[in-house]
Amino acid sequence: MNKKTSTLIVASLLAATPFKAMADEGMWTLYNLPTQVYETMQSYGFALPQSALYSDANAIKNNVVNFSGYCSGVVVSPDGLVFTNHHCGFEAIRSHSTVEHDYMVNGFVAKSYAEELPNKDMFVSFMKSQRDITPRLQALGIDVLDREAQNKLVDSLQNALTDSVKAIDSTLHVDIDPFYEGNKWYATTYQDFTDLRLVFTVPKSMGKFGGETDNWMWPRQTCDFSVFRIYADPKTNGPAPYSKDNVPYHPKSWARVSLDGYKEGDFAMTVGYPGSTERYLSSYGIQQMRDDDNEPRYQIRGIKQEVMLRHMRASEAVRIKYDSKFAQSSNYWKNAIGMNKCIDSIGLVNQKRAYEQQIRQWQDTARYLDHKVDFDLLAKLYARSNRLVKAMTQFTETFSRRSNVEFNTRAMATTNNKKARDDKKGSYYAFDDNTDQWDYNTDADMLAAMLKNYREQAAPEFLPSFYQTIDKQFGGDCQQYVKWLFAKSALLKKGAKLYAGSKAFNNDPGVSYGRALNAIYKKLTTALYGDKNAVTSLADSIFLQERYLCAAKIQMEMDKPHYSDANFTMRLSYGQVKPLTLGSNTAYYTTAESIVEKMKKGDQGVIDYQAEPIMHQLLSATDFTPYTDRHTGKMQLCFLTNNDITGGNSGSPMFDGKGRLIGLAFDGNWDSLSSDINFDSRLARCIGVDIRYVLFMMDRWGHADRLLKEIGAGQE
Repeated sequence: MNKKTSTLIVASLLAATPFKAMADEGMWTLYNLPTQVYETMQSYGFALPQSALYSDANAIKNNVVNFSGYCSGVVVSPDGLVFTNHHCGFEAIRSHSTVEHDYMVNGFVAKSYAEELPNKDMFVSFMKSQRDITPRLQALGIDVLDREAQNKLVDSLQNALTDSVKAIDSTLHVDIDPFYEGNKWYATTYQDFTDLRLVFTVPKSMGKFGGETDNWMWPRQTCDFSVFRIYADPKTNGPAPYSKDNVPYHPKSWARVSLDGYKEGDFAMTVGYPGSTERYLSSYGIQQMRDDDNEPRYQIRGIKQEVMLRHMRASEAVRIKYDSKFAQSSNYWKNAIGMNKCIDSIGLVNQKRAYEQQIRQWQDTARYLDHKVDFDLLAKLYARSNRLVKAMTQFTETFSRRSNVEFNTRAMATTNNKKARDDKKGSYYAFDDNTDQWDYNTDADMLAAMLKNYREQAAPEFLPSFYQTIDKQFGGDCQQYVKWLFAKSALLKKGAKLYAGSKAFNNDPGVSYGRALNAIYKKLTTALYGDKNAVTSLADSIFLQERYLCAAKIQMEMDKPHYSDANFTMRLSYGQVKPLTLGSNTAYYTTAESIVEKMKKGDQGVIDYQAEPIMHQLLSATDFTPYTDRHTGKMQLCFLTNNDITGGNSGSPMFDGKGRLIGLAFDGNWDSLSSDINFDSRLARCIGVDIRYVLFMMDRWGHADRLLKEIGAGQE
């Protein structure tokens, strides 16, 4: 792309600020929120000045955190308490659990600071500021570079900007992210706190109530929350590595909880870190997502999860190890199934094709980008890539870390020099004892089942060479091959060292297995992304066309609002408390009575609805004061809004028009699982846990008086 063309794209994006903002849709960046959008928020009941969102000293954005790089959270006290979802804290809860002290089953309540549990590799990140640096990157020639060169340029500038902010405050760092399909670039300054401790969690029976039966469904009664605390350096109140001497962090501001509740039509807003949407994606990209991403993903995960579940139900120790893995796997197993059903039910691919024809006709008239959007070329590029993307999905779901098989991770690491360690004898591979996270027999059964399935599903050209060993030595029996592989390889032996290049290393069947996997992975990545000699890769060519298509869409619809796709940077979504008017259930909230009815089904054997007797008792109460809703007289558990959310929004605070916390977002609904690529305001809903349900459980079950006092529940 030449400089003149790239300038036109950016100019069009700058000019395309919304003139008429729509509720029900949008993941808006806060620092440059259009005035028209703010005015629409006001019309729906937002009562604070626009500066209260981003620029004030106690702005709402200062209270919202990126939770460990995969969820969102909110600070709710002057002593650094953070609310997030139960499923966001699930791995931390699991990691502290043993058969003797199973916090997943029994819950956990820290009665003092001393009892709060530290967590390895967890953090919260505060966004300090954000700005558009597109002109600076364009001046450095980013628009004429391929993606690898772009990444190097962005990394270089990111490091330079980080150095500049660290000169002012050593605890800050800068990330640069692409927006609008790479047509714009924003730099965001963050501050990370890495001493994060578990404070409170309800039992899994409540934190995951409904399990896979209710996942992505409405109505919901899940009490999906957990509580952590940020710890800081006692001298500076700033970030510090874990130390027993650290003290609770004292933020300058925090979110106030409200017991006032909500009613249908009330303003509702989420602020969080949505992970990824692709609403500018072409029809060809949607078709590929359906057939070559989602379909093989749910096919393979279904097989793996059946094995996991069988072992988990047979052993409490295994259940503790795999609970989090199963939950992570099954979440997007069901999401992939639901998304494909939605794509088909609304005819999304054909809808998008018809819309792209409008762009093509407009472009013929406007001459925008001088026909750079080449739909015929785009179709050909996707046709070439489809089989490769499907093969890559099959490979990663079966063999990568995503497979949840420890042996796969170790085997593939043995050809990666970055994973090698050094001593006087040379470079070697060794693996820390993490047997608290996996089970030998479960992993063996999973791998055998997935090896068999991979052979049946994958194209012959993408079969690793070890399938020849399976056939010649084991008569095609994957179970026997895995049994031999696990027994003969040193990769799973505690304390074993494999020196690179040694006879033991070269003869180890696990190393040979890893080499075979990496050979296929290299074959796939080279075909999709090119090698060092490639001028332009297949993926680069598709990316460029998708980038042009995004710019053309925005230019064609300059009179409409356009936000960038989610990319795990902070976003605001606004709308209203609103029911889903499909089907027989049109309520916008659920009540204590409804969960008691489901618990009765649990007593009859429905596993996902089983709960402890104390939960039956607490939620069968006749008096829930002060947590009863003043409008309905009911104890409300979960509720619906038409806020725009996706993965990563889990744990996002849900605010009312006064900026008070009324809930935590934790799920979307089955009817709108295609909303990541096409938002339909009639179907899309955000499911949140009512903050009064959260406080009720902290109070009546956890007896966490010190935490409730700290939060100041109900104080305005």
